[in-house]
Amino acid sequence: MFVLRNVGKLIFGSSNQETLLELPQGQLYLVRPLSPKGYSELIFKDATAQIRRTGQDFQYQLVVQRVYEEGEAELLGEEEGEDADIDALAAERDEKTFLLDEALHFRVEIREGSEKVLAWRDLSGDKGDVFEFVCDSSVSSSQVETFDRVAKECQYERKYRKPHTTASDEDLSQFDFHDEPAIPPASPIHSPTLTRSIESADAMFRTPRNTANTANTAAKRERTPPSPTEQKSEKTHQPPASSAAPDALNTYVSVPAELHFYDFPSGAFVQQDASVTATVTEVGKWQYWLQVEGKDRDWLGIPIVADINPVFNFEFLSFIFNQFTPEGSAYSWLLRFKDQTTMEQFQEGLLRCLWEQLNETKWEKVKVREQEYITDAFNDLPMDDTVDEEEEQEEEEEEEEEEYEDADDGQKSEHYDTDEGEDDVVTKDKDGHTNSQLAVGYKHDRSFVVRGSKIGVFKHTPNNNLEFSTNISKVETPKGVLFSPKKVMLHNEDRSMILQHKTDPNKLYRMDLEYGKVVDEWQVHEDIPVVTFAPENKFAQRTHEPTFLGVSQNALYRIDPRLSGDKLVDSQLKQYASKNDFSAMATTEKGYIAVASNKGDVRLFDRLGINAKTHIPALGEPIIGLDVSADGRWVLATCNTYILLIDALQKSGKNEGKLGFEKPFAAADKPQPRRLALTPEHVAQFAHETGKPVRFTPARFNTGEGTEETSIITATGPYIIEWNLKKVVRGAKAAYLIKRYAEDVKADDFKYGTDKNVIVALPNEVNMVGKHNLKRPTRESIAGDFARLSLSGGRKSSGRIGTPVSGRYKLGRDEVVNSPY
Repeated sequence: MFVLRNVGKLIFGSSNQETLLELPQGQLYLVRPLSPKGYSELIFKDATAQIRRTGQDFQYQLVVQRVYEEGEAELLGEEEGEDADIDALAAERDEKTFLLDEALHFRVEIREGSEKVLAWRDLSGDKGDVFEFVCDSSVSSSQVETFDRVAKECQYERKYRKPHTTASDEDLSQFDFHDEPAIPPASPIHSPTLTRSIESADAMFRTPRNTANTANTAAKRERTPPSPTEQKSEKTHQPPASSAAPDALNTYVSVPAELHFYDFPSGAFVQQDASVTATVTEVGKWQYWLQVEGKDRDWLGIPIVADINPVFNFEFLSFIFNQFTPEGSAYSWLLRFKDQTTMEQFQEGLLRCLWEQLNETKWEKVKVREQEYITDAFNDLPMDDTVDEEEEQEEEEEEEEEEYEDADDGQKSEHYDTDEGEDDVVTKDKDGHTNSQLAVGYKHDRSFVVRGSKIGVFKHTPNNNLEFSTNISKVETPKGVLFSPKKVMLHNEDRSMILQHKTDPNKLYRMDLEYGKVVDEWQVHEDIPVVTFAPENKFAQRTHEPTFLGVSQNALYRIDPRLSGDKLVDSQLKQYASKNDFSAMATTEKGYIAVASNKGDVRLFDRLGINAKTHIPALGEPIIGLDVSADGRWVLATCNTYILLIDALQKSGKNEGKLGFEKPFAAADKPQPRRLALTPEHVAQFAHETGKPVRFTPARFNTGEGTEETSIITATGPYIIEWNLKKVVRGAKAAYLIKRYAEDVKADDFKYGTDKNVIVALPNEVNMVGKHNLKRPTRESIAGDFARLSLSGGRKSSGRIGTPVSGRYKLGRDEVVNSPY
């Protein structure tokens, strides 16, 4: 021990010496013994482990540095692609750094057979995740013991801010961490036997003998006339007949499982067959099939497409998915596997097919890390920072106690009133146009609704209602050509509106909202069209900022209306050689830029004219909408059947505390998206009511200068859906509220500066709805609270403008919307 202390003094002696100690050869692994992400990942095949001094007193780093074979570094550099700062990416690729702090629980183990392992916690990973440096056989035990001693001395200095020479052996013993579990074997071939089994998750399901209660309930219903909603549920809660499987070209996976079916009346999964075989096959070019067969019958066969809404729940060893029939009916199924190994085999096969079907690209071409990234996004995993039910109940009670002002009686469509006046306001155009787009003002309390070649202007009243202000009856070019805007954006303190003509993507138009007419026609570029455009920064429309941003399929640029000729700024144009197929963009308060594509990937920029700082891989579906929190922490990407919430803040490595807009993420530390989707059971119930699959409108955060983002709003079909951001981040299940309308929601957004009111555009109506009107998704709220009004006979069903989803639906007075233009 005396020798080791002297070695420590020699090592720490020179203040100019950067590397204090080194283990010259080994391998770095990331081991996840409790995670379904995969047991072990080899990070560096050949590496050195070092302890380094930092520029701050009493601060030291544990550094694992990659060692290349001849020519390997140049080859990897070519593979990194264009979307990264090359020097920063190379540094992240070649080196892992960790602050030597007691939170790492750094420890050493010398095993039988002379295997020597250094291990420490992955502070940004899941519970139980550890990094392991497995020393080469050429590294001696004494070298490892010295390394361990010096690491403890570094941790002592950091904790007590004084030299290690003042520490006794007892002082250093606090960094032994004997309470930690044994260091798990790093090599995947030593994967431990998983203890999860099918018996541990019985509480989630009903078995066939449990259906007696359902039968009793049905018997009681026979004595009372069922409502139309109950009639519909009663008719469709039995599984449909199975489709025949097409001839298989290739079998990806075939595993045993239990099969459960979601029963609408009971609200539970009912076991249909205790022993089935689930088989995933290739049946055509980029076409794949899932077939579930029992011993006595075929249960179901469906094509593998995004609409099956796949969710993998490792806690219950289950895969939940939807089935849509040609008649428009929807059903929810659950496959339950005997162990995690079987489930992982099935997951790999199904996600591979889903990816190939969406991207028309073979799975083998995807990098291993991106494969893991994609797989993780479809796992229904618990998040960090979970809270107990009591705390969640307290939050809900606080929400219920919030006071809301009742909406005043603005001008309404009297077709919904009980009186029969003859001066009804017409809400449907004779030419068949319906509401299509919504722009909510930031500077003034106005909302603008596009309806064909008209724009309705609505004032936000103090009592949180919408009051019709005026109607811009003709949207036409300066040359007098009438057109229906494809996209609109408020500009210049909400005094102007930028419009795009769907048949002329190379031009944009400026409407002066004070005059109510288009006054400028701008040629952006002769050869570069505009796919979409966005403000220069998140709150630019509150200012006189004249410029804004645009994207084509493979270019990002600034548009400056003050330029003569083409309005595209050549010096701030970034074109890509490959076809990226950009589809959406958004900006932060500082002007950082997020751009998404129809391929499903997202790029983060800190400014124009350069390569992206961070490239977030695609999950498969095209991204149809993008929003970013004002501070750049959260990126919200909308696909048709799910929404991705991406945390852009880096929590480890040399760029800790920086956003992905500012500095690139390490290749192994891409931000893992939270996949916001309706539960498969709710998807089935939605489709059961409407006959349609999920198709989200572009999701948005609530926003306002100085306002924290707390909620996410979107819609699908006739449903408004609001996610609670805090609950989503901590991993709460089904953390959303809904409200149903009689017709499909065309556009939606929060009122500026609050998350308490949402502006909703229906085909022929516009409404501001209070958040307190949104309900938990239950059988009743999914069917629609207004169904009771139409059945009660209290309101007339005649005179309804527009076609509702079902004749039984009718809006109440407090839900009537304002759209008299």
